Amino acid sequence: MQAIENTDLILVVAGLAGLLLVGLLYSLRQYQNANRELQSRLESSRQQEHSLRESLHEAEKNTQQKQLLLDKERELGAQKIEQFEQNRRQLKIEFENLANKILEDKARAFDKTNKNSLEALLKPFREQVEGFQKRVNDVHSESVKGNAALESEIKKVLEVGLKMGSDAQNLTQALKGDSQRRGSWGETQLEKTLQLSGLIEFDHYEKQTSMQDAEGKRKQTDFLIKLPDDKHIVIDSKVSLAAYDRLVAADSDEQHELALGEHVKAVKRHIEDLASKDYTNLAGIRSPSFVLMFMPIEPAFIEALKYEKDLFAYGYERGIVLVSHTTLIPILTTVANLWSMERSTSEARQLGDKAGDIYNQVRKVAERLAKIGGSLAAATNHYNDTVRALSGRQGLRGKVERFAEMSSKVTKSIPEIEPLHNDFQSESLELLAEPIESETEPVELGNESLTDNLKKH
Repeated sequence: MQAIENTDLILVVAGLAGLLLVGLLYSLRQYQNANRELQSRLESSRQQEHSLRESLHEAEKNTQQKQLLLDKERELGAQKIEQFEQNRRQLKIEFENLANKILEDKARAFDKTNKNSLEALLKPFREQVEGFQKRVNDVHSESVKGNAALESEIKKVLEVGLKMGSDAQNLTQALKGDSQRRGSWGETQLEKTLQLSGLIEFDHYEKQTSMQDAEGKRKQTDFLIKLPDDKHIVIDSKVSLAAYDRLVAADSDEQHELALGEHVKAVKRHIEDLASKDYTNLAGIRSPSFVLMFMPIEPAFIEALKYEKDLFAYGYERGIVLVSHTTLIPILTTVANLWSMERSTSEARQLGDKAGDIYNQVRKVAERLAKIGGSLAAATNHYNDTVRALSGRQGLRGKVERFAEMSSKVTKSIPEIEPLHNDFQSESLELLAEPIESETEPVELGNESLTDNLKKH
């Protein structure tokens, strides 16, 4: 009986031990499942951290490139300022020397009336010199302002680039269900990018330009960028938000991969839709054979290109170039610089024409002075011939001197008359009055013309 009770006790203890072992195995399995889930989340967090580090590295790289560009622009601006100062000083010295030489050489040859006439003659010339001086100063001031504005714009670009990500996240909820609102928001972001690059509406770009194709269908571009020589670049804004929102909210790798594939498909649909509009072949548009497709959400742009390596080539083959805020800024800055160069070239051309006008005015003044000097020389020669004919024993004076002895009415003797000496230099004026080949020939400064000198800057 005692043995039977011991056996039952052993069985009870064994059963309890088995139950305890089962419970421990179940708890261990639960712990392993929880551990795998935590490992998965940790891996996802590490991937996100790696992506953020790559974005930060790219932003720092862009910042260094923009800083190098800014330093180069500053150096070029300083060189321009120095060259303008040298040209202005040289022109001022040459004009002052020319005016002083003319006035000093001819001051003895004219009386008060001739002085007044000369002053009236030189007044238009003085006004033109002052106008030219003012124009050179204005160009110099605009160059300094342009360098300062460029530095300010680059700082704004860096600030906006860092803020774009957070702004896009805040607007996601408001833009999810309204495609028209998404389109308006994308166009607003694109216009801000245009303005940050220094472009001005109507002068450098137009928005919502309506045109008709060969079949009479109405086409409307988001933005039409104007280039010098009446050329254009078409930019269209496309916002891919729904699939990207699911991508950001994905809890697993499977959901993340599925949402990323849908996001790339949405971008491709935008490419196909934009390519079908064939903006570059519309009448009145002189554009390269591609259209810029602007994606205002920078992370969405980066994720799509990372997932689909050939996405950029896919768009380019269809005449579509994908751009974001950071990649569009250098293109637009180049456009702004093209307009700045066009404006500088036009101003340099005007300055060259003005310099030619001033030179021709100086030439005309010198020619007139040379004519006056020639007239004075001829009058002096006639005067001296008459004096020689009057003087001397064989002259008219010697013949009438005897009349004074014969008549009591003569009370005064004939005064002595001396020949005049030609003491002014007409040769100088003839050198100053050498004609130029064309009315618009620029003033020469050393071995370079003023027009060429200005065009270099």
